[in-house]
Amino acid sequence: MTTALSLTGGRVLTAEGEIESADIHVAEGRIVEEPAAGARSVDCNGYHLLPGIVDVHGDAFELELHPRPGVDIALPIALGSIDRQLLANGITTAFHGLTISWEPGARSLDAGRRFMAGLEAARPALMADHRVQLRWETFAHDAIDDLAQWLSQDPTPSLAFNDHTTLSLETIRAGNQAKLELWARRSGVTLEAYVDEAEAVGGRAPAVPGKVREVAELARDRGAVLLSHDERSRDERAAFRALGAAVCEFPLAAEAAEDAASCGEWVVMGAPNVVRGGSHNGALSAEAAIDEGLCSVLASDYHYPSPLHAAERLVDRGVRPLGEVWSLVSRNPAAAMGLDDRGILEPGRRADIVAIDCAGPWRHVHTVAGGKLISFGR
Repeated sequence: MTTALSLTGGRVLTAEGEIESADIHVAEGRIVEEPAAGARSVDCNGYHLLPGIVDVHGDAFELELHPRPGVDIALPIALGSIDRQLLANGITTAFHGLTISWEPGARSLDAGRRFMAGLEAARPALMADHRVQLRWETFAHDAIDDLAQWLSQDPTPSLAFNDHTTLSLETIRAGNQAKLELWARRSGVTLEAYVDEAEAVGGRAPAVPGKVREVAELARDRGAVLLSHDERSRDERAAFRALGAAVCEFPLAAEAAEDAASCGEWVVMGAPNVVRGGSHNGALSAEAAIDEGLCSVLASDYHYPSPLHAAERLVDRGVRPLGEVWSLVSRNPAAAMGLDDRGILEPGRRADIVAIDCAGPWRHVHTVAGGKLISFGR
């Protein structure tokens, strides 16, 4: 690892979205105009040099923390493993989708407290830029004081409004025992205890709109980016827009995505959706949405390798040229999260770079994260 590098002979994605032959020089974690004295030369002949991937929502970290129901891995070990996975997949900035819920277990308020404290302690040892998306369950009213504290931290987390409680209640009424048992196992409780807790929390429904407004104001005051989640209609999009949520995340209905796109807002969909050729739960097709101009950001969702491989698939299928496709995983998500120091390769920007051999099946060769080089072999 070094903070003085010269990546030579590569084909660079420019700020204009073009590919041109150029060298990139790095010093003190930034891209610079000229090579620094003593800079290490890295031969990138034949490779594309692209901005590092910015992942606005990823929850694959949960599997590292809890590989099996009832099994917890110490945070320093899990975060070290997650850091290496991110870098190996070209992700240099990651917003961990940390669900803060009323549920016991892995998504409880106590679990969120442990994660936030553990990440803060581990941050100096991590190479990728680890950030947090506070995925607040809108029925988890006991968490608001903690949200206020976390939103005051640096870097400021983003905040997503999430309502899976209504889905839980609908699932209970539908008698879908298999799904309920899955959620109960994740929570570490019996099916009966999970159902009782969900129904009790469901009684908070009349207070939810007021709490949502309270949290939105809290987040806006602290300069956090607000995201809506799983919107089903134009009315839902309009309601969250009024709260200041200009990022529409994983819309469940085309009309919500259409409304957001027509207003120039960011629409986030899952990169695994592209890789698999469709949604795993019957939601909108991300590839079709991109083709129709309804998706502007791809996130890892539950699978860290997917942003890189989704980009490859979209280019290979001719959906969009490389410059436009790569914007879906780097430039656009950086802009959506208010990170104006990354997502473009030009002097003064943070040195987050991936080198990819695109001759044949894509092969990721190097990652530069904040000026630090990690190589994966030629």
